[in-house]
Amino acid sequence: MGRTFPQIFFAFYRGESLLKSSRNLLTIAGFDPSSGAGITADLAVFAAHGFFGTSAITALTVQSTTGVTSVHPVEQAVLTDTLYVLDEDLPPSGVKIGMLGSEAVVEVVAEYLQRLACPVVLDTVLRSSSGNALLSPEAMGVFRSLLQQVDWVTPNVDELSLLTGMPATTQAEIEGAALALGQQYGVGVIATGGHLDTPDDYVLPPAYTAGDWLAGEHIATRATHGTGCAFSSAFLCGLVERKLPLVAAREAKEYVRQGMLRAAAIGHGKGPLNLLWPLTEKP
Repeated sequence: MGRTFPQIFFAFYRGESLLKSSRNLLTIAGFDPSSGAGITADLAVFAAHGFFGTSAITALTVQSTTGVTSVHPVEQAVLTDTLYVLDEDLPPSGVKIGMLGSEAVVEVVAEYLQRLACPVVLDTVLRSSSGNALLSPEAMGVFRSLLQQVDWVTPNVDELSLLTGMPATTQAEIEGAALALGQQYGVGVIATGGHLDTPDDYVLPPAYTAGDWLAGEHIATRATHGTGCAFSSAFLCGLVERKLPLVAAREAKEYVRQGMLRAAAIGHGKGPLNLLWPLTEKP
């Protein structure tokens, strides 16, 4: 067994080098008060991979493990100030973008990305797993322009179909839709298939020559809240560590799998993963 989280926490304050020096990762996402997804989950993923994390909240949500009740985007000026103050003091080595919520928020993030020269991964969070819309319909136009400013997008197959207007249920359909999305916006695509009969993921790099499938397995657990969020954040960590995208994706998928297997039963609905397992346990 590795050191416990309290031991690691106090070791940090004794001066031990546990975080990767001067490599900050930024999450731009919503706040989930149940901590299964959103910025609190992203920060846990960053810490589990040895990175220091900063965050800019795009929206407050009212939710628990049983679902999302409402979404309240932050004021445009607050998000703008947060991003620029952080950038002056703690410039990121990589950025993960999650739920955005409103057209004004998308515009702020799009403008901010113009000044960055680091990997950016966009988790296309359009609906919650309980079916609630997490991005206003009027924001979809500017959201599509945002797609052109990131390096990778990680839609689930439903989001992939929504963004392309193409079916995405069979492997051939998913490959075709991912190719269309990638070529249209100039991004790498990882289509996650957690809701499919066989939960395989398709990884298509920006070269668009050939993609690869990552085999998945169904795990009998209620700890499924925030799996897509955790995957995209872990994938960013791999990219910043200069791993090949396929390697980063494979390791992110395994990280999520282990987080599901090691999760405790929390809440009355879809509970959170054990996102900190690398700090306390060995696979």
